Amino acid sequence: MSYSGNMEDEYEKFIRRMNPPRVVIDNESCKNATIIQVDSANKHGILLEVVQVLTDLNFVVTKAYISSDGGWFMDVFNVTDQEGNKITDEEVLDYIQKALGSDTSFTTSMDSVGVTFSTDHTVIELIGSDRPGLLSELCAVLTHLKCNVLNGEVWTHNTRAASVMHVTDEESGLAVTNPEKLSIIKKMLCNVLKGSIKGNEAKTVVSRGGTHMERRLHQMMFADRDYDRVDNGGSEKERPDVKVVNWYDKDYSVVTIRCKDRPKLLFDTICTLTDMEYVVFHGNVDTEGPEAYQEYCIRHIDGSPVNSDAERQRVIQCLEAAIERRVSEGLKLELCTTDRFGLLSDVTRIFRENSLTVTRAEVSTRSGKAMNTFYVRDASGYPVDPKTIDSIRKEIGQTILKVKGHPQDLSPQESSNRFHFRGLFKTKSFCNFGIVRSYS
Repeated sequence: MSYSGNMEDEYEKFIRRMNPPRVVIDNESCKNATIIQVDSANKHGILLEVVQVLTDLNFVVTKAYISSDGGWFMDVFNVTDQEGNKITDEEVLDYIQKALGSDTSFTTSMDSVGVTFSTDHTVIELIGSDRPGLLSELCAVLTHLKCNVLNGEVWTHNTRAASVMHVTDEESGLAVTNPEKLSIIKKMLCNVLKGSIKGNEAKTVVSRGGTHMERRLHQMMFADRDYDRVDNGGSEKERPDVKVVNWYDKDYSVVTIRCKDRPKLLFDTICTLTDMEYVVFHGNVDTEGPEAYQEYCIRHIDGSPVNSDAERQRVIQCLEAAIERRVSEGLKLELCTTDRFGLLSDVTRIFRENSLTVTRAEVSTRSGKAMNTFYVRDASGYPVDPKTIDSIRKEIGQTILKVKGHPQDLSPQESSNRFHFRGLFKTKSFCNFGIVRSYS
């Protein structure tokens, strides 16, 4: 059986080598979008690989047609940039050809999609219960341990919080390699995640390898079963409309999704279906207008459609969770300045001292510049006071921190949905160090 399996793997590799992916980029056929068509020998996970490349380029997918029935895979995407323009930059177009075409290898397994091993930074994965002041406490611990956060994301959903961070040692500017220090980092961060609540579940992983950050966050929260936790309020009208029905003639299950459109929605749904080991055989995506519509014909990797009501409900719940995790609740603030050690700790402390909640955060450093995005709310649930934002901007710097939303548009009822790293504590101390068990 092992010999037979090896022969099958070699045959699939041979077929892919003989039929390398073909990428066609068309800027003529559609007046308001660039059309990207990808043809390739089929394998599980290839759709996610393609969508991941488009997502990482910050493209907006307005329409998509997916077909992977049989041994061949064909995808057609209508894409624009963030401003709604066609993709015309020759360097970007050349990158697309190389990333999706024959210059790249689609022969890697799904376990290695987006996986890197880095000596430049250490990857820290955190997941635990969301609570007031958590983000500020975590950043303060890292600063105390002489770790600088280069890149990271923080998501919250259904009272759970997850984060993936890339950190460096302050002295070397490279990955943390000292085993003793790595152990201390893991233990202290886990202490903060656990807090003072007995039985509070938390997990901290420290490594020098890493996966695609956003995909990893989905995997972490999926493994944490955030999808079956009771949400604290929220309007049913705001929830995604996800349905799963069986198409018995074709032995498919048909998944339909209707929800408010937002960036990276396609990636979030395809990522979740892939990690749940479902294969998309046919699909149709339309996001022109305020509402997004997605339809997928799927089977489990074992070839069977959705077989029970329990499985159907699980697919629905997992897709709802995948969509909700990245919902940007709150006022959007963008920070751009020269990076320095402790910057993130200082900024989150200022938010906390002004009773602002950070609902989601994206942290990046490029060429010595810190470019961070925060979504914030007033911790009490009321609209953010413009005077509070003015005060924070004066403290941080008017040209450094810019507002990308309108405080008067926020609704106090919307804040009851989650806890969101609420920065309620005025104290300067950053954590309670007790003796807890650290999970690997």
